[in-house]
Amino acid sequence: MKTKGALIWEFNQPWQIEEIEIGDPRKHEVKVELEAAGMCHSDHHLVTGGIPMMGFPVLGGHEGAGKIIEVGEAVEDLAVGDHVVLSFIPSCGKCPSCQAGLRNLCDLGALLLAGTSVTDGSFRIQARGQDVYPMALLGTFSPYMVVHESSVVKIDPSIPFEVACLVGCGVTTGYGSAVRTADIRPGDDVAIIGLGGVGISALQGAVHAGARYIFTVDPVPWKREQALKFGATHAYATIEEATAACAEITWGGMAKKVIVTVGEVHGEDVDSWMGITAKAGTCVLTAMGSLTENQATLNLSMLSLLQKNLQGTIFGGGNPHYDIPHLLSMYQVGKLNLDDMVTRQYRLEDINEGYQDMLAGRNIRGIIRYTDADR
Repeated sequence: MKTKGALIWEFNQPWQIEEIEIGDPRKHEVKVELEAAGMCHSDHHLVTGGIPMMGFPVLGGHEGAGKIIEVGEAVEDLAVGDHVVLSFIPSCGKCPSCQAGLRNLCDLGALLLAGTSVTDGSFRIQARGQDVYPMALLGTFSPYMVVHESSVVKIDPSIPFEVACLVGCGVTTGYGSAVRTADIRPGDDVAIIGLGGVGISALQGAVHAGARYIFTVDPVPWKREQALKFGATHAYATIEEATAACAEITWGGMAKKVIVTVGEVHGEDVDSWMGITAKAGTCVLTAMGSLTENQATLNLSMLSLLQKNLQGTIFGGGNPHYDIPHLLSMYQVGKLNLDDMVTRQYRLEDINEGYQDMLAGRNIRGIIRYTDADR
């Protein structure tokens, strides 16, 4: 079928809305009609080259929600009409990583940047007669997609698509960074660096986990205001201001758990994040930097002498097929605020405006809401 998609053909160029052709679902695949897609910072890394796919053109987007409209051979537990969220990490449940309880590290993740089908290694999308590489095996910046069943999570049909799409990456990653990877306990003092969609989700996780003080950091005043509304106890423009205040308020104890959710990680900043981390505390590095950057500034003596931990995480250390419906059930009963995280809605043709707003700090999360005109 022919439809539209937001593509990039080379680094540091705007998204281009073009006609693309989507193939039919094959074994273990489904075709999904997308209703909404989240605009995550990771897709901007595709533009800058921080996350280089295996080739061009690239179809962006890895947060999405919609309805199944076609089912391929041997698909289990999914049917036409099901409402679904697309998980940016596939989770097969069968590989050694999944069997070890690390479903966020499913071995199928090795194909995330390859863009080829999990089923047979072929491409499902073409543009201008060329194969297209979909972001994270998905490509939610198109109103239709063909995807492997391991990336599809069935959800309650009463949940609005515009909030459901957020749990495909940002919400699950941020919330899990707090409650799973950081393992925040009641009474812990916490610092969250960066207040986009992932950071606000981590903040909500810290609140639910019973954190005492929550120190948040972001240079954008509006985002700091939002953080206080979502439950932060303190908000600062810089890590230096936050570190000084944290030292005073905690009588030198500092933050037991630190979660870094900035738009882009730079190695020169790592030591400042470790500086606000308490003795025997944990600094969770959730945000991503460029895959080409491999240098970090870190006082190794203080790392050893104060027994600190620097911990990476992906998808919040969770299980997509469990955490996505679990978090949405919390939303349904008013325990998780997703509505206020959606700052603005855009048409697909306005995607570049949406990313300008994100980079300018005007959004917690912007989403693309598909209409008949986009299809």
